[in-house]
Amino acid sequence: MSQKRSQKATRHSPRRAVRFGGVRAPDGYVFELTGGHPCLDFANTVDDRRTPSPIELLTSARDLVDWGRQAGVITAHDAARMAARAHGRQAEVERALIRAREVRETIFAVLSSVARRTPPAAASVDALGRAVARALSARRLVYGHQGFAWIWRADASPDLERIVWPVLASAADLLGSEYLPRVRECAGEGCGWLFLDRSKNGTRRWCDMTVCGNRAKVRRHRSRQT
Repeated sequence: MSQKRSQKATRHSPRRAVRFGGVRAPDGYVFELTGGHPCLDFANTVDDRRTPSPIELLTSARDLVDWGRQAGVITAHDAARMAARAHGRQAEVERALIRAREVRETIFAVLSSVARRTPPAAASVDALGRAVARALSARRLVYGHQGFAWIWRADASPDLERIVWPVLASAADLLGSEYLPRVRECAGEGCGWLFLDRSKNGTRRWCDMTVCGNRAKVRRHRSRQT
């Protein structure tokens, strides 16, 4: 079991604090957020992605709600309401989870290609474009004491599906931003996590130096001893 996954697997038992925790979710700091951008952190909800046995981290409504709250894409009020609504609605929950995973894999397909400096598949680009368009159509412009603001329409989709809307909006922002060339894929063996390299010289290699970086150092040390 990977060190990253151990944060998730022991959610009901004492565990070390997640270093990049984000906002405290209903169940604490469950996910390790190292991507530096919401859409990248969402793409990273599969552990050991580049191995023969990837580990799914979004297995329940609780997982999805916890991720949304911890990543800061929903409020504490939204998280409590979504968790309550999901209770006893298994079919709706399953549809929302399937949709969330589809969105995640589309984002990963496009941005992992960006990280590897290879053209993304046209089908993935089209799928992401359609998903972004659907998400942005759920926003409406309002005016209040602080001026204009875009808000998400509460009646446009089942609650759990609303978690992916800000994720898709962040993907659209990243794809059109100056930071896109800074998207990287972790060099850790089998990892596959994505992150935004904000280092001054642009040479960050690991999603988390304390996990994949340390593993690489251990492997180098062992190779020098043989």
